[in-house]
Amino acid sequence: MQLVKVTQPDQEKEFIRVNVELNKDNPAYIRPLDKDVMEVFDAKKNKTFRQGEVCRWILKDSEGKNIGRIAAFVNKKYKNKGDDVPVGGIGFFDCINDQAAADMLFDVAKHWLIQHDMQAMDGPINFGERDKWWGLVVKGNEIPPMYCMNFNPPYYQQLFENYGFKNFFNQVCFALQVKERLQQKFYDRHDEVEKDANFSSAYIKKNQLEKFAKDFTIVYNKAWAGHGGMKQLEERTVIKMFKSMKPVLDEKICWFVYYKNEPIGIWINLPDLNHWFKYLNGKFSLWHKLKFLWLKRTVRNAKFTGLVFGVVPEFHGKGIDSYMIVAGAKLIQDLRKTEGRYEVGKVLYDDYEMQWIGEFNPKMINVAEALGTYRSRILTTYRYHFDPTKEFKPHPILL
Repeated sequence: MQLVKVTQPDQEKEFIRVNVELNKDNPAYIRPLDKDVMEVFDAKKNKTFRQGEVCRWILKDSEGKNIGRIAAFVNKKYKNKGDDVPVGGIGFFDCINDQAAADMLFDVAKHWLIQHDMQAMDGPINFGERDKWWGLVVKGNEIPPMYCMNFNPPYYQQLFENYGFKNFFNQVCFALQVKERLQQKFYDRHDEVEKDANFSSAYIKKNQLEKFAKDFTIVYNKAWAGHGGMKQLEERTVIKMFKSMKPVLDEKICWFVYYKNEPIGIWINLPDLNHWFKYLNGKFSLWHKLKFLWLKRTVRNAKFTGLVFGVVPEFHGKGIDSYMIVAGAKLIQDLRKTEGRYEVGKVLYDDYEMQWIGEFNPKMINVAEALGTYRSRILTTYRYHFDPTKEFKPHPILL
């Protein structure tokens, strides 16, 4: 077996092809857009390069056939609650079902990280934000991945654990059928909050994206910044993100809650983009963009996915989550109230799946489970200490 360090443009393309070649016969596989993967390793596109660096390798067998790949990265700002040693990352791992091949990939990443003064490595993670390419699929391998979500066959779990990686935290995705009625307590809490005229709700408007981006930034920074390695978001970054989402936004599935006109809650969803992207074979040229727009108009998307759900701390436990969910359900489920009881009408979508929630966040896990969901898939972020005598500690629970 031979390791090849990725340094040339043709090797970057080959790095992409490894993933395609090893997964092409899996019916659940959806090829990621090449540009989404390439941008992770582009210093002009990925601002994480300001405080870190990355290296990639391809593994070939004795006949020159691609049998694996891996990336290793250091990021000065990567830190989880409770970390007491510098931790690097590995990601974009693919490998045949061969422990020796996997060990060779893990070893080269480990040695590179040691040379960069790291004492442990987490993986598979992203060289950037946690909403993309994060975690190994250990349950739900038969389900097509959501947009920018890792996808792997079941045997990857053994490759990681046989090497010595340990479960740092699980990441749980929750799903439900949209036609299902919510538990009665959600409607009761919604109606109670609605009695107070200081509370209001609104769905996003494409012609007011900067206003909603500002509101999103306020809630996000109050609800998440400083927890679990999350950092403050800048308003200009969120504006740019919202504008990039505009072509695929469905206004009626992105909701905000306000108290005295100040934003206190956000529930952001998108149609399942992979439902359309699976027809593009990883490409996004001008022709493919036109094809995407045609698909978006002609192919019904029956699933939407949850990206962000949260309420600012000072309004926790006051029913705001229920108020926001039912407000959204009035449009998403065509929810109608007759004789004091809410009934579901003609739904906009058939299925709903939330992006992962870390098991270290039991409050959000409880909210998701209370919706009547089921655990659609579980991903795991693993940790490996280079010092075998170092005590392993899983990610601490967020209180």
